Amino acid sequence: MRKRDWVLFVILPFFATWSFDRVTKIWAENLEGFSFHGPVGFVLYHNHGAILGLFSTLPAVLRIVSLSTGGAFLIFTFFVLQYLLPIRSSMLRAGMSVLLGGILGNVTDRILWGYVVDFLVLGTPENYTPFVFNMADVLQWLGYVMIVIALIKDGKILWPEQNLRKSYWINPKYQIQYCLKLLGFGISFAVIVGVYSYTFMKVTINSLIGEQPAIEAKYLIPFLITFFAISATFCILLFIVGLVFSHRAAGPVYAFEKFLEDLLDGKTRNLKLRAGDDFGHLEQLAAQLTDKLNKQKSKKSDSA
Repeated sequence: MRKRDWVLFVILPFFATWSFDRVTKIWAENLEGFSFHGPVGFVLYHNHGAILGLFSTLPAVLRIVSLSTGGAFLIFTFFVLQYLLPIRSSMLRAGMSVLLGGILGNVTDRILWGYVVDFLVLGTPENYTPFVFNMADVLQWLGYVMIVIALIKDGKILWPEQNLRKSYWINPKYQIQYCLKLLGFGISFAVIVGVYSYTFMKVTINSLIGEQPAIEAKYLIPFLITFFAISATFCILLFIVGLVFSHRAAGPVYAFEKFLEDLLDGKTRNLKLRAGDDFGHLEQLAAQLTDKLNKQKSKKSDSA
């Protein structure tokens, strides 16, 4: 994908969504009372509820660290998915950006304030929705809708029905080795960061309040659980990324081998690789081989 497309369909929608959410929440903090404008009502509500029950028991410092790390992980995953998409699909990419911008809008609230700013309700002053929401929630649903529409529209391009490479394990031995090497780097990095972070926190706590096992446990145990969960998810993602990257290398080699086998059997055909595959020059080489063989056959038939 071109740099211009990255800016228009990936970066710009994300920052526009996140910024719009921030502006509306800053405006909402000045709301007083309960007012309706047509079917939309405005009322300031600080939502202290935890995300799916997570982070509610964490101390404030660890809550901020965990949510910040989780947000960074979401951004990393987002850009990996954007990079791995084999097609341009502007709606799919923009939908993912809008969805991430909405999610991180609420995550930013919890990092900065410990609660989410909600201010929207639907209905009438006498009968309105029992829940309060914000623009981040609205934009997240917009992102979901855009993604679903794009998948319906471009599904056949993403998952072609006629596809000789139905499995991602084209060359299992090579691909497993590749994935394990990448996973080994990820685990090594996680261990180094984990040891450093754990010892730093432990020494800092002891230097501030002395050795108090109960206080240490209050901070260090949630930290270890959260760090392990994030590291495990990160390693799983690395393994998947390794599988996709190795497939992009092994797939073209496999396709070219099949092309040569057909050529040796006297069957001439075009070689068509997937979008995003490595070794794209193999298509041109296959075309040259096919053209050369066809010319030789033509010369033989003319001489006969």
